[in-house]
Amino acid sequence: MWTRQCARSGVSDGPGGRLNGAVLVTTTSLRQLDPVDLVPAAQPAEPARIERVEGPAPEFARFLYTAVGGDWHWTDRLSWNLDAWTEWLRRPGTELWVAWYRGAPAGYVELAAAAPARATGTHTEIAYFGLLPHYIGRGLGGQLLTEGVRRAWTLHERWAELAPVSLVWLHTCTLDGPHALRNYTARGFREFRTVTEDEPVADVAPGPWPGAHDV
Repeated sequence: MWTRQCARSGVSDGPGGRLNGAVLVTTTSLRQLDPVDLVPAAQPAEPARIERVEGPAPEFARFLYTAVGGDWHWTDRLSWNLDAWTEWLRRPGTELWVAWYRGAPAGYVELAAAAPARATGTHTEIAYFGLLPHYIGRGLGGQLLTEGVRRAWTLHERWAELAPVSLVWLHTCTLDGPHALRNYTARGFREFRTVTEDEPVADVAPGPWPGAHDV
C-alpha cells in the first residue's frame, strides 16, 4: 500500500535518472465522510507497534519519505532543505505515525490538516503512507492504514486550533503500488475524482538513496 502527492509540477534530472518524456498518469482521489466508513483490516499474525512521533526531526521525516517512496517515484520533496522540512512539520495538524516492527521503523503515515472554512470542519489528508520494501507482505500495511485513518478522524482532539474533522481523504496514482487503489477501497474509501494527464517521469525511480540500485 502506498500513497503520496501524485500531482507534481515536474521532475528534474537527478538521483532518479534522466526524464523519460511524458507518461500518462491517472490520479484517483478517495474520501471517507464519517468515521463509521472505516473498514478495519485484520490484525497481522505479528502486529507492529504504531506510535506518533512527537516533534519529529526533519532528518527522520526525510528518511521515512525516501525509504518508503524511493522505489515509487516520490520526488516532490527531494529538493527540500532543512528549513522547508522544519516549517512543514511545524504546521498545525501535521503528524507522523510510525509502525515499529521488531525494533525498526517499518512504515509510516503522514497526516496533514486543511480547514477550508471552520463551518465545514477540518479535512484531514493522508498525505503519505507506505511500508519500507523489506516489510511488505507481512500484513502490516492494513494495520497501519487502519490506525492512520482512525487517527486522522481524531486529529482535532490533539490540535485545539482545529475544528472537528469532517472528511478524511487521500489520493493515489498509477505510479504507486499495483494494489494501492484496491487496498484503499477495502478500508472504506470511496472515489470522488479521477484525473488522467501527462507527467514527466524519470526513467528509473530514485530509490531510497542515490545509487541504491546501481549494479
